[in-house]
Amino acid sequence: MWLPLLVVFGLILLYRWYRRSQILENLTDKYVFITGCDYGFGNMVARNLDRRGMKVLAACLTETGADELRKGASSRLQIVILDVTDSQSVSSAAEWVNDIVHDKGLWGVVNNAGILIPTAPNEWLNKEDFIKILNVNLLGTIDVTLKLLPLIRRAQGRVVNMSSICGRLAICGGGYCISKHGVESFSDSLRREMASFGVKVCVVEPGYFKTPITNSDVFVGNLKKVWEKVPEDIRRSYGQEYYEAYCNRFVKPLEKSKTKFHLVTDCVEHALTAVYPQTRYSAGWDAKLYFLPLSYCPTALADFILTK
Repeated sequence: MWLPLLVVFGLILLYRWYRRSQILENLTDKYVFITGCDYGFGNMVARNLDRRGMKVLAACLTETGADELRKGASSRLQIVILDVTDSQSVSSAAEWVNDIVHDKGLWGVVNNAGILIPTAPNEWLNKEDFIKILNVNLLGTIDVTLKLLPLIRRAQGRVVNMSSICGRLAICGGGYCISKHGVESFSDSLRREMASFGVKVCVVEPGYFKTPITNSDVFVGNLKKVWEKVPEDIRRSYGQEYYEAYCNRFVKPLEKSKTKFHLVTDCVEHALTAVYPQTRYSAGWDAKLYFLPLSYCPTALADFILTK
């Protein structure tokens, strides 16, 4: 009785493996634009694609980041300074890309630039704290994508947006989770709109990884500054014990977070180079086995687990 089911299940897994293993030809002819290449995932993806012979157009926020990226990279890799929160900067970068790719079009754009702080309980923050994160993680992603979309359509290429498990579950206050939920929604609508043009839109949802933006010391330092600015009456309501518990709730996972960046960068590279890219990629076992299943649980159960 069970044998036919096992055979069918095995054939499904084999078919999925076969589809996933199909890689595009002529990758060396394709241009890819990546934001947030100063360090972390963006830096590693740029270097990896460069080693594979692709024509990488890397955007860095600072000259220091650009100089660091150039070390060990080939002459193919080209760099532009970009602030995704500045529409003029984005427009200039889009013109720079257009001048390079010409009629060939842009095969891929990877919206990787992002920030995490200020993150704290919502009541401890103000509107400007939310805007700071939304401008980078969400509005920056949208602005870059819209400016480059004509070039992507020309090449019938790929849009790869860096989201997070926080795009599935709001595990903390502040603008970070809101921004990642927004990235998910923007990606969904864009994917449906671009399907008839042959453009594929993919989302990468990493779990906890030890990157510069998730540095536990930076997180604690920022949280302390936020706590000190909270009005006295609100601080009394929450109390020192709540503040310390909130710190520990996030510091421990951040300190234990993974350093195997390839779990994330492999997803980005597959989305750009595979014949059949996935719509969503969950990077890390915590994303696959904890956060993703939890996002499908009844809200009351998810709330109970996350608050405990």
